[in-house]
Amino acid sequence: MITQKPVRSALLSTLVALTTVLMTSGAAAGQTEPPACAPATTFTTGDSSASTTIDNQWLPLIPGKQFTLQGHSNSAGVTVGHTVVLTVTDLTKMVNGVRTVVLWDRDIDDDGETAEAELAFHAQDGDGNVWNFGEYPEEYEDGKFTGAPATWITGQADAQAGVSMLADPQLGTPGYLQGLVPSINFLDCAQVFATGQSLCVPAGCYQDVLVTDEASPKAGNAHQRKYYAAGVGNVQISAVDDPEAETLQLAKVVDLSPEGLAEARAEALKLEERAYQVSEVYRGTPPAEPMP
Repeated sequence: MITQKPVRSALLSTLVALTTVLMTSGAAAGQTEPPACAPATTFTTGDSSASTTIDNQWLPLIPGKQFTLQGHSNSAGVTVGHTVVLTVTDLTKMVNGVRTVVLWDRDIDDDGETAEAELAFHAQDGDGNVWNFGEYPEEYEDGKFTGAPATWITGQADAQAGVSMLADPQLGTPGYLQGLVPSINFLDCAQVFATGQSLCVPAGCYQDVLVTDEASPKAGNAHQRKYYAAGVGNVQISAVDDPEAETLQLAKVVDLSPEGLAEARAEALKLEERAYQVSEVYRGTPPAEPMP
C-alpha cells in the first residue's frame, strides 16, 4: 500500500478472518462507527509471539529482498506508467510494544521522478499472520516533497493495526481488517477471492496463486485484486470499479548485495529523519535501529 487512495497501490496489504475478537491494541475505544470488517485475531501490545522473522509463504518479507512492479494508472483520462520498488530493509522499529521490520517503498513515474515514498512496519505473530502496524507515506509534486498527512501508527490517535496476510487463507472465510485509523478516515478491508490460480507476469509464471479482494469502505466502491505466489509474495495488482484503473505486475525480485542493503538502510533512515520533523504522530515512536 504505497498511496492513501481509496485502495492503496503498494505491496503491503492482504487476507481473511477466523475469529471476530476485537484487537486489544487500544484503538476500538475511539471508534465512532463499527468497521465493515472485523479483526482477524488479537495482537496485544508487547505480545511475546511477535517476530521480525516474516516467513509466511504468501508474504515472505526477508531483509535484503527487493521487489520491482511495473504498471500504469489513469490520471484525468491519460494513461500514466509508473514503477513501484519495495525493499525489505534490515532495520527494525518498536511500534506500540511490538518490534517490526521496516519496509521502504517508492513509487516512481515514467520521468524518473518520485511520486510517493513510504515507510511501513510489519511483524508476524506466533500463528503466522503478517501484521501492518503503521505507515509513513510521503507525497510529492513534480518530484518535490509536499507532506505526509496520511501517516498512521498503531497505538497513536486511535490507529488500529490489521492483518496484511493470514497464515492460512481459505475461501469462504469472512472479510478481515487491514487497518483502521479514525483520525484520517482510513479503513481497509480484505477477503480471500480465489485460490489455485495460474498467472504469468514479467518476472515469471506461477501456479497455485492466491487472490485477495481489497476495499476501502469509507471511500467508494473501488476494489483491488492482489495476486500472491507462494514463496514470492505479491505478483500482480489489478483494479475493479476504480476510475484510476491501476495495474501493477512483478517485473523482478533481487537479493541486494551488502552494499545495496546498506544504501537502502540509509535512504529509509533519511525518510525517518524527515518523519520526525513533519509528523506529530511519528514523533511518538522510538527511532528505527539495525537488526542485531
